[in-house]
Amino acid sequence: MNFKDVENGAIPPYLMRFFKKTGKTINRYSMIKENDKVLLGISGGKDSLLLSLALSIRKKWLPISYDLQAVMINWIEHPITDENRALLFEYFDTLKIPFTIVDENMFSQGFNGEFNCYLCSRNRRRILFSIAEERGIDKIALGHHYDDVIETILMGMLYGAQVQTMMPKLHSTNFEGLELIRPLYLIREEDIIKWMHYNELHFIQCACRFTESCASCGGTEKGSKRAEIKELIRELKQRSPHIEKNIFRSVENVNLSTVIAYKEKGVKHHFLDSYDETAGTEED
Repeated sequence: MNFKDVENGAIPPYLMRFFKKTGKTINRYSMIKENDKVLLGISGGKDSLLLSLALSIRKKWLPISYDLQAVMINWIEHPITDENRALLFEYFDTLKIPFTIVDENMFSQGFNGEFNCYLCSRNRRRILFSIAEERGIDKIALGHHYDDVIETILMGMLYGAQVQTMMPKLHSTNFEGLELIRPLYLIREEDIIKWMHYNELHFIQCACRFTESCASCGGTEKGSKRAEIKELIRELKQRSPHIEKNIFRSVENVNLSTVIAYKEKGVKHHFLDSYDETAGTEED
């Protein structure tokens, strides 16, 4: 895989903006600190591979030191090809990031449920956290970007009857001391695609029959609910260029006094709980 101009410092302006915005994201949400050990969760798609490049280049530029490792979970039931294995090892060797591919069973013996992308992603993440714990890792970095965030917000509202977002970072509930971070949180997908075309890169997909509709595996999401949301956002953007930014900012500007109910740490709160106490505090 050839990354034009990156190593010799002649980085094109759009890619420089990408690196700077990644740094801005990391600083805004306090994602990576001195001496952190960061495990990159690799799918083989454009997002996780560009994340790896960004953190590798950023590490060279900054005075702080942090450790990078990369892991790909390869399902034995749907293994990647030997050719793709070789490409991935070549890529991470170029970046000088230690890389391993861990072969795992997708589900435990006796699993009788129906396979879907949610279960695949959940199992993959569980294994990643287990590996991180074994290695004494502080943080796991995933390649979710700005477009993933706004799509998740709308999907939750329209298909899940809830208001929530994909957080820039999270504490693990099952692995004490571990955090999940998303350094591409403010990066637009179109900028990732520009980088992909500039370097004439072709990314790998897993051999799973669901890959076409699975974003985590580098698929197009064709026919999925997320694809429907993408199309809806495109249509809305034709009416207003601020639609995407407004969706993103909507979860930063939640006014709880105008919300019927909300959950906090698993406890549901309803506006009627304190309704009489707030009498006379709102303008007519």
